[in-house]
Amino acid sequence: MISISKLLCGLDAESDGLRYDAADESAADQITERKQHRPVVVWNTTKQCNLYCSHCYASADTETIPGELSTAEGKALLDQLADFGVPVVLFSGGEPLVRDDLPELVAHASAAGIRPVLSTNGTLITEEKARALKDAGLRYAGVSVDGLPERNDAFRGKEGAFDAAVRGIEACLDAGLKTGLRYTITERNAADLGGVIDLLVDVGVDRFCFYHLDYGGRGKGIVDADLSPAAKRDAVRRLCDLTREYHDAGEEIETLLVGNYADAGYLIEYADRELGRDHAERIRTYLERNGGDPAGERVADVDPVGNVHLTQFWQGYSLGNVRERPFGELWSDDANPLLGALRNREERLTGRCADCQYRSLCRGGSRLRALTVHGDLFAPDPQCYLTEGEVRGGEAVPL
Repeated sequence: MISISKLLCGLDAESDGLRYDAADESAADQITERKQHRPVVVWNTTKQCNLYCSHCYASADTETIPGELSTAEGKALLDQLADFGVPVVLFSGGEPLVRDDLPELVAHASAAGIRPVLSTNGTLITEEKARALKDAGLRYAGVSVDGLPERNDAFRGKEGAFDAAVRGIEACLDAGLKTGLRYTITERNAADLGGVIDLLVDVGVDRFCFYHLDYGGRGKGIVDADLSPAAKRDAVRRLCDLTREYHDAGEEIETLLVGNYADAGYLIEYADRELGRDHAERIRTYLERNGGDPAGERVADVDPVGNVHLTQFWQGYSLGNVRERPFGELWSDDANPLLGALRNREERLTGRCADCQYRSLCRGGSRLRALTVHGDLFAPDPQCYLTEGEVRGGEAVPL
């Protein structure tokens, strides 16, 4: 994740230590005081979901699948993660709220010293469930809303999903639970970007995660709905402008970009032209600490049956299963060739990535998108939207 609000507006956040090794600069209570050395882990607690979203990376369905981790096995997994020093576990799905034991699992994670957070479509959250999760120790709920009512409901395959998600957000806020809005942009909903941000302000949410489409699960089937690089660039510029406008108006919204590390180079270019060279260089320092695309390093995934993946989007490749080997052993296995290659990817990048001036900040972007489109793990990310001048450090071009 890249924080626009931190880098452009100086907003303190609880992840400053985790993400930028900048805890001592922040007035906010911190998740960790130092930059993470262990991955944030997404746990897809079930394959089951009450919706059928066209971009679902987990290819969720209406039923559970055989062999999903039981409550006891889930607690054992959380103990493995705690033993390995994982700072955060993200309960995801499918839809994690279909599991009746979710509060019990959240409480176990919290007791083990892991920060428990939630990714949900929000439609199943009631006031009672929100209070139960808050009492169990849940620290944050990210609710997915992919456009205004008509487009969101079409995306999610169910009429009324938008209104139900908004009710879920309101229930979380009423329970005193920190809540954010998650939005994945495509050609189908790009026109709703401003309206979605207005929505979160109206509802009272102060955190917005802007996701680029990754090409995993059902997302692989809608690659043609992804924005062109030019349109993606325009959307990121709009988000930067809107974030600054809201901050200038006194609305301290935490805005984050997720899933395309071309954003790192673009933010430096944007700041250089809008805020000055000194500000741009400060952003570069933070982004160098951040470390670029996190696949195989700072983020991991465990699927419903215990298989470990390089990210939550990369479900087609497994490092092994936590029922057979502890998570920490699987994640630390230097003999795994793909894991080793990803952790030394800069020297393997090809094409425009190989000598890009932002290579150390981006590290080639999404290797999954490159593999899906080009059949080459180290080819350029097809959704890099930087111009040749920006890549080579040449003459500035319009933002």
